[in-house]
Amino acid sequence: MDMDFSPEDLAFREEVRSFLANKLPEHLRSGARKTPGVFVEPDIGMEWHRVLNEQGWVAPHWPEEDGGTGWSPTQKFIFEKECALAGAPGISILGLRLVGPVICAFGTPEQKARFLPKILSGENYWCQGYSEPGSGSDLASLKTSARVEDGKYIVNGSKIWTTHAHHADWIFALVRTNTEVKKQAGITFLLLPMDQPGIEVTPIMSMSGDHEVNQVFFTDAQTPIENRIGEEGQGWTIAKFLLENERGGSCFAPRLLENIATLSAIADAQPSGVNGAMAHDTRFRDRLSQVKLDAEALEVTELRILADLAKGRQPGPQTSLVKMLSSNIGQQVDALRLELLGHDALQLPLDRPLYGNEAPEPVGSEAAQTAMATYLNNRASTIFGGSDEVQKNIIAKTVLGL
Repeated sequence: MDMDFSPEDLAFREEVRSFLANKLPEHLRSGARKTPGVFVEPDIGMEWHRVLNEQGWVAPHWPEEDGGTGWSPTQKFIFEKECALAGAPGISILGLRLVGPVICAFGTPEQKARFLPKILSGENYWCQGYSEPGSGSDLASLKTSARVEDGKYIVNGSKIWTTHAHHADWIFALVRTNTEVKKQAGITFLLLPMDQPGIEVTPIMSMSGDHEVNQVFFTDAQTPIENRIGEEGQGWTIAKFLLENERGGSCFAPRLLENIATLSAIADAQPSGVNGAMAHDTRFRDRLSQVKLDAEALEVTELRILADLAKGRQPGPQTSLVKMLSSNIGQQVDALRLELLGHDALQLPLDRPLYGNEAPEPVGSEAAQTAMATYLNNRASTIFGGSDEVQKNIIAKTVLGL
């Protein structure tokens, strides 16, 4: 495989670098650094979303005819890598990378015209209704039901771990519309407005003190039949399409490598407590080098996947491999950050946000202030989007033939 970028790709990289230098303000970089959660708060994420949309760069994973950028897989990788190097905040994937591509692929022309422009502009903020109490890794066992009455679906049940439901205007949800068939065949994909009496959102506070996830209760919640994506009973097929985008729609290695580079820079100055800086501690240096090698190997794997995509091949079980590796490497980075920063990393301020004029003062350093909360929040990374165990089963079945 040729790992060199073409002259056109190198020119594109310079264009991205120039854009980030001119359009990414310092308060967004600072806010992203000081956010320990998996998602940045909407005040940061949506500001950056609007900047990207004005540039026409907010939806690189959409078809060009639906508002996408028309970038090649290599250009998408370059863009994500340069954003990571520049410290740009992540933007919410829920609309742009999850339900957006679903509507592009399965929606009617009327649904595309109605929903896609408001996802691009940021006017509509989305959340995802997949997991339920008792239906997490075995998503096909979900019980939230929907029946048709007078041209509307009436939805009852609950969803859990619903990220940013307290901010969302809409939820895309898997619901059971048929109990007489195989469980996967009885699932339908619906879009529901959140602002209605039949939907109640209750917060779930994480161990870190962050409010990112919620439980959502549906009590005779309503949505018109025209808000169904695909056919009734096609929800499981759509769900698999969406999960492939969630697990493999991004390149994770660039941001991991940037986080590792930050740790390396801190280690150059952080006292070891014995003799010199932590960078000279053989044990710590070896562990940091190993996790860097793992992240670099992941980056090569992602580049190989990009090469396949450039040849027209569809993402498959390799997305499970990337998701599993990136989650585990990220957790190793979090643990090394705690070890590196020592006692200062034990602080766990519950004030939010940790940026802005009213943010609490850090003990020791900005990096130490977010270290423990980041570690606690990212323990979930090997669970959400498909647990490690689920990913291993997929790899065993589809790759190894076990």
